Amino acid sequence: MRSFLLRRLAHALVVVWGVVTFVFFLVRLTGDPAAFLVDPTATQDEIAHTRRLLGLDRSLGVQYADFLLNVARGDFGQSFQTRRPALGVVMAHLWPATAQLAAAALALSTVLAIPLGVLSATRRGGWVDHGSRLVSLFLQSMPAFWLGIMLILLFAVELGGLLPAYGSGTLRHLILPAITLAAAPLAQNVRLIRSGMLEVLGEDYVRTARAKGLAERGVIYRHALRNAALPVLTVTGLSLGFMLSGAIIIETVFSWPGLGRLIVQAVPGRDFPVIQAGVFVFAAIFVLVNLAVDLLYTVMDPRVRLS
Repeated sequence: MRSFLLRRLAHALVVVWGVVTFVFFLVRLTGDPAAFLVDPTATQDEIAHTRRLLGLDRSLGVQYADFLLNVARGDFGQSFQTRRPALGVVMAHLWPATAQLAAAALALSTVLAIPLGVLSATRRGGWVDHGSRLVSLFLQSMPAFWLGIMLILLFAVELGGLLPAYGSGTLRHLILPAITLAAAPLAQNVRLIRSGMLEVLGEDYVRTARAKGLAERGVIYRHALRNAALPVLTVTGLSLGFMLSGAIIIETVFSWPGLGRLIVQAVPGRDFPVIQAGVFVFAAIFVLVNLAVDLLYTVMDPRVRLS
């Protein structure tokens, strides 16, 4: 276990380093941020002075070396716009706004998928099965931004403001963005649970459990579902990472004050420290979630061996 963790942590460090390095050079292709931070009537000398204050007058190699040294200490510099520590700004938007939205969407996509997937598999060929497969295909085919706009038109406009179209602060504000973010993962989980259940319901251990007289509910949820849910565990871990990063679109549509919207606002203003810190946090969460999924695999299925 120790060697496995060390290998995975080493891989995680390499992945995160690669992501932040790519973003470091990519954002600098967008142009000089100093021009956005001075008065439109500023002279070239004033712009050059601003570049010196930000450390942007040095060579790219020197900037990158300083960046890596500072990141190793957890310092991403100060936001060009607010002059506050960039990592602090990012964490303030990640928690609770983005974390709350991702957790709500993950709960919806997982809790609802289990009974729907099981019903679809145990009633194969029935109206429940056909209906769930059709709705799943529909939800997976829709762009998230389009679904969000349609929900706004329905609940905030046509139904007379039944649910708010933007903002945060209450449970009512969370409902529409959480549903929008959960739609595609929910459809994917339903299909995975259905296919997994259909595969395991014909296994010998399921027939043996039924032959022993166990209740059908216990056979399905205690024995069959546990093995059918293994692929869902992997996809759920990936979904959490994609929800955090995919929330960029949803937060923009619903004006949700999370990390995704912060990065979207930082890009036009070329706020390099905030962009770099935000991408770093996304990458770190993604690799840590995948590590946790690998460890849970061994708990869910003892036949899985760490290698």
